Amino acid sequence: MSLKDTVVFITGGSRGIGEAIAVRLAKEGASIAIAAKTADPNSKLPGTIYTTAKAIEAAGGKALPVQCDIRDEEQVQRAIDQTVAAFGHLDVVINNASAIFLESTEQTPAKRYDLMHNINGRGTWLVTKLALPHLKKSRNPRVLTLSPPLDMSPKWFEKAPAYTMAKYNMSMLVVGHAGEFAKHGIAVNGLWPYTVIETAALNMISQSKSKPNLRTPEIMADATLELLKKPATFTGNLCIDEVVLREAGVRDMARYALTPGTRDEDMELDGFLSEADHARV
Repeated sequence: MSLKDTVVFITGGSRGIGEAIAVRLAKEGASIAIAAKTADPNSKLPGTIYTTAKAIEAAGGKALPVQCDIRDEEQVQRAIDQTVAAFGHLDVVINNASAIFLESTEQTPAKRYDLMHNINGRGTWLVTKLALPHLKKSRNPRVLTLSPPLDMSPKWFEKAPAYTMAKYNMSMLVVGHAGEFAKHGIAVNGLWPYTVIETAALNMISQSKSKPNLRTPEIMADATLELLKKPATFTGNLCIDEVVLREAGVRDMARYALTPGTRDEDMELDGFLSEADHARV
């Protein structure tokens, strides 16, 4: 599949999964705007909008690095305007930007609660809202949000309710916008990893770097491409990366192992996965 004339707007793509998605789509010829906060190098958290832009161009795509805080309406509008001015139109929005804080209610400061909800739920809603006029004009419009399946089991809420609520806000927007935008032919879906993905951001909040049983961000990137191939009638789904790839005929998941040789059954599973999700895999 060629994405030669496709323009993609990715939030939070200066590193990790967002960067991997950008590079994968660039290999298919997409033009990509990277809208993220990090413009200056950080010794503790590598990656900027400019390093991602270079990776996109090296992969064969066109890049537009835009410093943008998705909590700020004026900055988001400016970033979208710059994208359309640079590439002529906008076809795909990927809501990747997200904040995480995995603590109990007692241990979660109010400012952390506000940060997660302003970025995860409000930010996703705001970016999608401001991109909507351009998506309506696209010949093949898509919105993809990196958010989990919805499951009201207490086990997802009791350990870190503020974070769960913030991520579920993103998932509920997938369901709501899929219904709302169907009349415009805009497909809206969610995507979540089946296993824990190794990223620089994850390494900052845990000891995941030392764990061999993780996967690389490329599995999410390949799953994203498969979802973008689907017809517009495929909408309102909260998908799992491995399920998407297996349904597309991919059988070898070993290629995504952070540590070569790690068996699929030994991988560390991500959160927000029900028994039904496990059964599908």
